[in-house]
Amino acid sequence: MELREEDRADMAENTLFSKYGTLVDSGKVIFRENDEGDQMYIIQEGTVRISKQIGGKEHILAVLGKGDFFGEMAIVNRAVRTATATAVGTVHLLSFNREGFLGMIEKNARIALNIIDKLCRRLQQADLQIHHLVRKSARGLMALNLYYAFAEQGFEKGALDYVKVARDISLSLEVPSDSVVAFFEELRAAGTIEIAENKAILRDKEKLATLGEGVAAGKG
Repeated sequence: MELREEDRADMAENTLFSKYGTLVDSGKVIFRENDEGDQMYIIQEGTVRISKQIGGKEHILAVLGKGDFFGEMAIVNRAVRTATATAVGTVHLLSFNREGFLGMIEKNARIALNIIDKLCRRLQQADLQIHHLVRKSARGLMALNLYYAFAEQGFEKGALDYVKVARDISLSLEVPSDSVVAFFEELRAAGTIEIAENKAILRDKEKLATLGEGVAAGKG
């Protein structure tokens, strides 16, 4: 009996994990900013937070999930790590040095194309963040940070401690807390989030993501 494409993909992933896989416990730092390294990573299961120290404060740059990769510059030009990667929950990773990565993509064209696609998307996201910073768009940055907070918690749960997330965003972006609260109220009125019993509950993931992107394009 011929295997389905999904079954073949699962077998390929299992083979890769047996050769290149590693299990990382929740909360463990995979690597720190300014560390030297010679490995890149692909997330097979779980979530990884990418953060960077800016002005003495930790800023979340991205929350990555299954199929995403990070640390690739270490095998491209041996550069030191430009950010810190931390496991959010238990994470299954594939780790490759330069030789292992080249050998893997030679045998797995689908993974190579997926990496190229994600690199293009990553460049687009970086461009959005640059636009936010250039325009000093506090609303866009608050939307992005709130989106990352929900992503780190897990979109399927969709509830955050209202006071804590407002405080964290205020401190991270150096935005007055009143401005953050007012922005959250805008989101509540628009049906993007619900605020109840000190919980911020995500109601419209796409609308929140679009707001972060739209402000950068001058739409918000």
